[in-house]
Amino acid sequence: MKLIFAGTPDFAALSLNAILAAGHRVELVLTQPDRPSGRGMTLRSSPVKEAAEASGIDVFQPLTLKDPAAQERVRAVQADAMIVAAYGLILPQAVLDMPRFGCINIHASLLPRWRGAAPIQRAILAGDAESGVCIMQMDAGLDTGPVLLSGRVPISAEDTAGTLHDKLAELGARLVVDTLAKLPIDAVPQSEDGLTYAAKIDKAEAQLDWRLPAVQLERQIRAFNPFPGALGSLDGVAVKVWRAEMVAAAATPGTILSVERKGIIVACGDGGLRLTELQKAGGKRLPAAQFLAGNPIAPGAVFTLPS
Repeated sequence: MKLIFAGTPDFAALSLNAILAAGHRVELVLTQPDRPSGRGMTLRSSPVKEAAEASGIDVFQPLTLKDPAAQERVRAVQADAMIVAAYGLILPQAVLDMPRFGCINIHASLLPRWRGAAPIQRAILAGDAESGVCIMQMDAGLDTGPVLLSGRVPISAEDTAGTLHDKLAELGARLVVDTLAKLPIDAVPQSEDGLTYAAKIDKAEAQLDWRLPAVQLERQIRAFNPFPGALGSLDGVAVKVWRAEMVAAAATPGTILSVERKGIIVACGDGGLRLTELQKAGGKRLPAAQFLAGNPIAPGAVFTLPS
């Protein structure tokens, strides 16, 4: 098929490479403009742009697709379909209608659960037992289109947003190739039962409130690994917590009950957590034993509670 691909992060790049490996002709790739990144704030290409350039595909990075000139660039391809994965721009109806088979989205949830920007993190935060990918025929709504194909994966007790992302990216790449091989497919309209929205992650959500139950905080730590990192404050110093496990504990929330090589035990509103991987501001992510070697902590110290 003659295709346009629209996407930006690693999640999308995996699907682009799978589509190319399946023998499809990707005539044009749309991706977000290069952004400043790193301490030097140098401009960095998106993973999708890097993948496209490695395959010699034309790359188009418009600020908006509402512009007539940008729409004409898309229309000129006369694509059979546009594949969209975590692109980051709204597609106007005029663009949705251009390809012969329309625009097809790779969405990392089991729709209608977790429509929106952060389905992977929200699924972990909510304690969902499973997630998945839906290949969806796009319409003008927010992830409201009918589903062409879908697949499921369990969410394990150890899954972080990073590990679940990788599972879903691989599943999405397989499913979109299957979808292209089967077009046209009868799409199944989404039910409105079980509808939830996955709002974009706000960095303020990463603040750990030790008054909450340990089970909720443990999910928060996994959901915000690798971004933005669950954040605590000890003696006025910011400490990110990357991994933790639930333990039995009963004391004032935020109190450090014991300090061991395998972890720092902190009391929560219900139960406790053993913090096993931490990072001080400006430092590296470290297992608890290495973190404690450079940052001595005594039992009885207390993590600051958010106001």
